[in-house]
Amino acid sequence: MENDLNTSIVDSHQHFWQVGRFDYPWMSPELGVLNQDYLAAALDPTLKRCGVDKTVLVQASNSVEETRWLLSLSDQCRFIAGVVGWVDLMSDDVGHQLDEFVTRPNFKGVRHLVESEPADDWLIQPKVVRGLRALATKGISHDLLVHTRHLKYARSVAEQCPELRLVINHMAKPPIARGEISEWASELKKIADCPNVSCKLSGLVTEADWKNWKSRDLRPFVDKALEYFGSKRLMFGSDWPVCLLAATYDQVLESMQSLLADLNDEERSRIFERNATDFYRLG
Repeated sequence: MENDLNTSIVDSHQHFWQVGRFDYPWMSPELGVLNQDYLAAALDPTLKRCGVDKTVLVQASNSVEETRWLLSLSDQCRFIAGVVGWVDLMSDDVGHQLDEFVTRPNFKGVRHLVESEPADDWLIQPKVVRGLRALATKGISHDLLVHTRHLKYARSVAEQCPELRLVINHMAKPPIARGEISEWASELKKIADCPNVSCKLSGLVTEADWKNWKSRDLRPFVDKALEYFGSKRLMFGSDWPVCLLAATYDQVLESMQSLLADLNDEERSRIFERNATDFYRLG
């Protein structure tokens, strides 16, 4: 497909990995298509075809070593404008870990696989909050990989750390396949009241019925995100290659463009490019 927007596109959320190189706790045999290496050569032609100029490369392992690797990939790749890596937010050494990475121009944010933590309230542990405040002090953002059950704790973090820029990944993974919107919408609305929180329109096709989803299945959820966050705090993300469980990159982009077609050019430009550029300070 071709870019039908009068603007460049920034994909705020994509991944690279090499099977076995790092610990990927989410990778399981039933995720068949994901159990292989995904690197820049596989994505570059698709981005060119779709008119996507820049991406944000996001961690997939709670590993400092993976972050170093992702940064090295970004140095060699034409389209990676920023890297969201990982530091140990609970460590007394978190400041020193950040000192290493903030010297790298492409290091833009930190993410932790919160959804893999046994404790739903992991985000509000005192050591974690201390680590998040260290991010804010250094001007580094935090990506929230959370589900509905985590949103009340994420809101607490947003209130405790008002200087910290936060972005919810994948709209907090709403239960699209089950069509259950009420609880998710209620919790999302509450955290959207925090002005330092943004939200990614990403990862939705894999929350729908993988084999039979339609854009209309996503619409009620996207409409709620638009209502709560407005066009100034939403950003497009493909979640490639995870999206391949349910859709091609082209289908993800085309679906989101159709869902946002009623917005004006300014609003669509924000969601597909400017908000990610501003949030991650891509330059």
